[in-house]
Amino acid sequence: MIPPTSDAKLEFMKIFLSMSFSGSLLILTLLLGKRILKEKISRQWQYYIWLIVILRLLLPFGPETNLLGKTYQAFDQSITTAAPLPVQQPTLNIPENAPIPSVGLEQNNENTYPPKEDLTASNPLQDIWSMFTDHIWLIWLAVVLGLLLRKVTIYQGFIRYIHAGLTPVSDIEILDRFFVVAKQAGMKKPIELCVNPLISSPLLIGFFHPYIVLPRVDIPEKDFLHIVLHELTHYKRRDMFYKWLVQITLCLHWFNPLVYLMSREITKACEFSCDEAVLAKIGCTNAQEYGKTLLDAMAAVGKYKENLGSVTLSENKQLLKERLGAIMNFKKKSTAVHLLTGVLTLWMVFGATFIGVYPISAASKQPSSNPTVSGNENTTPMETDTHSNKYSLIVERSYEAGSLPLFQMAFPHLDEETQNKWLNRIYEDDNIAFFGAAINLFDEDCTQILDLAETVYKDNSIAFFSNLAMHMSDKKLEEWLYRALDDEKWAFQSVLFNALDLDDEFDKLKEKREKEQEEAQKAEYGAAGVKIEGKNYYYQDQLVNVFLDIRPNKAFYTLDMNPKGTVNIKIIRDMDNKITGVAYMTEEEIIELFGRKEDDPDDVDVETIPIDLKTVAAGESIYLGEFTLYNGDKIEYDILAETGNRMKVFFVKGKQKNVVYWSVNNLRQPGEALKCTADFTVKPPAKPGTYRLYLQAPDDTLRNVKGSISITAADN
Repeated sequence: MIPPTSDAKLEFMKIFLSMSFSGSLLILTLLLGKRILKEKISRQWQYYIWLIVILRLLLPFGPETNLLGKTYQAFDQSITTAAPLPVQQPTLNIPENAPIPSVGLEQNNENTYPPKEDLTASNPLQDIWSMFTDHIWLIWLAVVLGLLLRKVTIYQGFIRYIHAGLTPVSDIEILDRFFVVAKQAGMKKPIELCVNPLISSPLLIGFFHPYIVLPRVDIPEKDFLHIVLHELTHYKRRDMFYKWLVQITLCLHWFNPLVYLMSREITKACEFSCDEAVLAKIGCTNAQEYGKTLLDAMAAVGKYKENLGSVTLSENKQLLKERLGAIMNFKKKSTAVHLLTGVLTLWMVFGATFIGVYPISAASKQPSSNPTVSGNENTTPMETDTHSNKYSLIVERSYEAGSLPLFQMAFPHLDEETQNKWLNRIYEDDNIAFFGAAINLFDEDCTQILDLAETVYKDNSIAFFSNLAMHMSDKKLEEWLYRALDDEKWAFQSVLFNALDLDDEFDKLKEKREKEQEEAQKAEYGAAGVKIEGKNYYYQDQLVNVFLDIRPNKAFYTLDMNPKGTVNIKIIRDMDNKITGVAYMTEEEIIELFGRKEDDPDDVDVETIPIDLKTVAAGESIYLGEFTLYNGDKIEYDILAETGNRMKVFFVKGKQKNVVYWSVNNLRQPGEALKCTADFTVKPPAKPGTYRLYLQAPDDTLRNVKGSISITAADN
């Protein structure tokens, strides 16, 4: 691993600026071509051709010999030729066999060679230029990160806004119409249909769990067909990923005004091409009705402005006017036009290749800016030790100060033994941020990565293992997956399945495991005399009111309540987790479990769920039970965790964990325990019904989680 030197930073900026410049030439070419061929070329081609420009802006590909590379090299050569040569020490011409008097030679050296200070005298202009090249990339990077953070924050705020008023469509007739349209569109993956009166236009959001959101459900059948088909077309073409790719490009090239023009043109082309694809499905004869759907959608504009993370049916009045004109003039393109678009595509690819970028090979061959002096090429052990000690001190200070950038710059200069000591120290300190920063500097499947993986796997440190998995090859990930399957470590399996892009297989395996566990648990209870019928527990033919089963060696328990039951029982287990018997619970145990009721129990109906978990692994969700909630019911969270950075408690309806209700997601505050306290009232838009309750550790492991969750029935 080679640390980024000043020359490396300068060469990186040269390559990146050349990418921006060559991309700008392609943008100007397309903008000029659009004015000439706007109505003659397919709108979809006008949309996807921009991908060539984006690739030119993001990837430093290109042949060794290209137009821009030659220009840069000629420019560099002219600068090098004009630059003055450094002063060099004179060379003594001493005969090969001549005796060398050491004392006399030392005296001659003092008189012949100029002082060292003269050789290294600084040039003010050179110092200023060096300082500029050293820090210009930091300015660029700071703006990039700031823009990305702002866009992600805006998108997250928009998603929260949408979820605040989101209600899944439950009307069977509307859902039937929706599924018919989805089937006609060739959709294989189910997409949810929701309604939110706060939005101004139908839209599609969600990358991996997409759903279409309508401003209302009372939409005419013809308009409904056009709207759904339009949004499904956006989803099938992965337009949301395309939009975010454009946004990332915009952030990286924030200094280039032509990239902003490109972003605007792609946004317009996206809607034009989607309209063209929809009309190709429904036929040209329906163009007028489709245009009317757009006008109706535009009539609602004026509420919340949709975010860049969504794909909407209607954008603005000016764009709508252009879209309506294109819709009315829509007709299928001839064979000659298709041939022309093929030729233009090849021309764009050739142009992007021919223009090229500043070649990477030229950057790697740049001569050092510090000329070496004859006779001083070898570094002494003392200089090496001084060099290592200097960077060790920088690593120590940056770690204590929490400075990740400085730590990453100095860490590669350490020797392997010192790096290993630091990795162990960071891991023992449970500092996941610096751990990730350090291992990002290592090669895939290197010794440090594999040795650390063994350690964190044995310690069940899932968060650290997730970082290491990103630096393993598919072959190593598969080896770890087989090992995790044999060890039945489900949290590690989840990470490995995700790293191998096999999420669907993990879901199937998890569903199979849960079913097997449920059957095994039912058989285990049956052997102890407890029968399960549906959601009811029976013991000696009596319906159970309170059923409690606490595992002594696992942070998991089963608690079920049925107000119609007549007996309270608990399962007794030994230290090997085997059931040894069933016992009736005493009144004192019930009070200890739920607490004492209020003085007037007829006035207040409170259901308390006690929380006492030793460990909740990172990414794990603990199922706490299923509860029926009514409008007006009050939910109160009061939970503490001894360790951990973040804790989330939430309800879900059915088994769909992507839509949560009454969620609390608390971060640890400096100097305090991790608290999860809040209260909610069940009310619209959430509907009464049966919900499942979960406690989750989103970031890292939670330990000694204690407290309670209470549900106070509404005063009916």
